[in-house]
Amino acid sequence: MSRNNEQTLRVIGIGPGGARQITLEAVDAIAATDVFLMLDKGDRTSELTAVRTRMLDAHARPDHRVVVVPDPPRDRNPDDYEAEVRRWHAARVDALDSALDEHLPDGGSAGILVWGDPALYDSTLRITDRLVERRGDLAIEVIPGVTSASALTAAHGIVAHGVGEPITTTTGRRLASTPEGADRNQIVMLDSSLAFRETASPDDIVYWAAYVGTEHQILVSGRVGDVTDEIVAKRAHARERLGWIMDIYLLRKLG
Repeated sequence: MSRNNEQTLRVIGIGPGGARQITLEAVDAIAATDVFLMLDKGDRTSELTAVRTRMLDAHARPDHRVVVVPDPPRDRNPDDYEAEVRRWHAARVDALDSALDEHLPDGGSAGILVWGDPALYDSTLRITDRLVERRGDLAIEVIPGVTSASALTAAHGIVAHGVGEPITTTTGRRLASTPEGADRNQIVMLDSSLAFRETASPDDIVYWAAYVGTEHQILVSGRVGDVTDEIVAKRAHARERLGWIMDIYLLRKLG
């Protein structure tokens, strides 16, 4: 369906959460945007919403508007994971499509603030592709952000790989399926179960971070056999204290 009034949707990477990790390009994009669409997951992530709000207070123009869009519920343990993700994405498309109609009826620009970089393990760009298919004349602008992977390696002061070695970026769900030879340096995201406990050798090295780049940052590193219990305990305590957690780790084989 085509609209007569031009609309632009900016997908703005804002980094892992630290206020100083937002790029100058993102600052300019925020300042140029009329309305910001906040997908709200409820009280358990209220602090995440507050962080984004503080970024807007610092960088958006005074007349900007914030529209809270309830994030459609998602089954975290479905029988068919990919089918559930497709259903959830479709529901998000519907919600954002309605928000654009309601809050930009005469055209203008909307923005979505995305943690880290929109290209890495985030669904927003898949959703904007479907919005373009549906709306016809919606223009999309993508602003890259500092990734949690780069913030992780910087926080630990390490290079992500040995000389000339490859890096595999994967999820906890897929960690066990990493082929031999591609598993020397693995950056693991979206791992609520800390899957390395089942896949790693005790002599592998893990560099773990939670809330990387923020005031809540927690770092643990060492042999898997030595630090796993510490990571499990600190992760559980932090999640209980704050009500949410974002963590990432690098798993490295030596020798």
